[in-house]
Amino acid sequence: MNRKEISAGGVVYRKKDGDLQIQLIQDRYGKTSLAKGKMEAGETVEQTALREILEETGIIGKIIAPVDIIAYKYNHPEFGLVDKEVHYYLVEAQDGTLKPQVEEINGVDWFEPQAAWKKQRHSGYGNNDVILRKALAILNIHVQ
Repeated sequence: MNRKEISAGGVVYRKKDGDLQIQLIQDRYGKTSLAKGKMEAGETVEQTALREILEETGIIGKIIAPVDIIAYKYNHPEFGLVDKEVHYYLVEAQDGTLKPQVEEINGVDWFEPQAAWKKQRHSGYGNNDVILRKALAILNIHVQ
C-alpha cells in the first residue's frame, strides 16, 4: 500500500490598474511553478492552499473556485513510492506584500496572463499546463 500525500496550492491573480495579473513562482530548481505545499494535520485543503500561498509569496488570498487536482507518484528516499495529490484553486489576491520565502522558492512575480502562459510553457512543469489553462479559462482568458 503506497503512502499518500496531499498538497494544495493556487493560481493567484490580481487586478492592477484594471489589468489582470497572474502570480508565478520560481522554485528552488529554477522552474516556473505555482505556490503549493503539504497539508498539515487539522487543515482542510482550502486552508492548506491559502496558508502555503501566504507563506511562500506573502500574499493573502481568497479562494474563488477549485481548478483541478493533479495526481502523480514519486519516489521518497525513506517511504518508497508515494501517491501524491495536489489540489489547485483559483485564488484572488486580497492583501499582503509580494515576498518570496527564500528557504522554499527563488522568486515570485506578477505577469500579464499571456506572458504567464508563455513562461509556464517555456520553463514550467508539464502537469501545471492544464492547471494554468483552466484557471485562466475561469477568468475568461483563453490561451493556445
